[in-house]
Amino acid sequence: MAAQHPEDVRVTSSSERPSDRRPARRAVAASARTRQPTEVRRRLIVEAAVPLIAERGTAGVGVREVAAAAGVSVGTVTYHFESVQEVLSEAMVLHIERYYAALTEAADRATSGAEGLRLLIDALFTDDTDRHWRMWFDYWNAGERDETFARGAAERYESWHGEIRSLVERGCAEGDFRCADPADFTLRFSALADGLALRRLRQVPALTVEDARRHLRRFVEAELGG
Repeated sequence: MAAQHPEDVRVTSSSERPSDRRPARRAVAASARTRQPTEVRRRLIVEAAVPLIAERGTAGVGVREVAAAAGVSVGTVTYHFESVQEVLSEAMVLHIERYYAALTEAADRATSGAEGLRLLIDALFTDDTDRHWRMWFDYWNAGERDETFARGAAERYESWHGEIRSLVERGCAEGDFRCADPADFTLRFSALADGLALRRLRQVPALTVEDARRHLRRFVEAELGG
């Protein structure tokens, strides 16, 4: 039988009344005691990596830079993460989920699937989204050299495609769209968005925010009649 922790044993004097007794303190499992600090430290490290990626790209960020930005030791980073690639991948996931959460929230408030898709197009290209696209393409390219990045990008695409397909299916159910294969449309829509975003970053030839939106709207009209 395991010995009780000293804090779990309480000696009651003979003069103590039953009403004065307090419930014995229960021992807290080690996993429960350390879970919260661990999650906080991991989150701190991941949060600190996001602006580093935006500034230097995934290839230009090492464990020392992450540790310095988070205000922790290199040992703390390596204790909580198996590699710097794991830190950077989680940082990119955090950034992408925040970015698309705002898009999804706007689309969910739409009164129809057609309106939701229009709002999505407007949100994909703004004066502030170039930073996101630059980070996304860096993350995507990093998948060629590291499986962690490749797996993360594939998961993000799957989630993103699900959001688009849901709006198309909603628009079809409401009678605003006509589409025999929403999954096929989704693939081509996202590919066009990626291509326009890359052209927007390179500016060869020049592409404005409004022109990028216009190309996507025309694609939707031609494909869905919406």
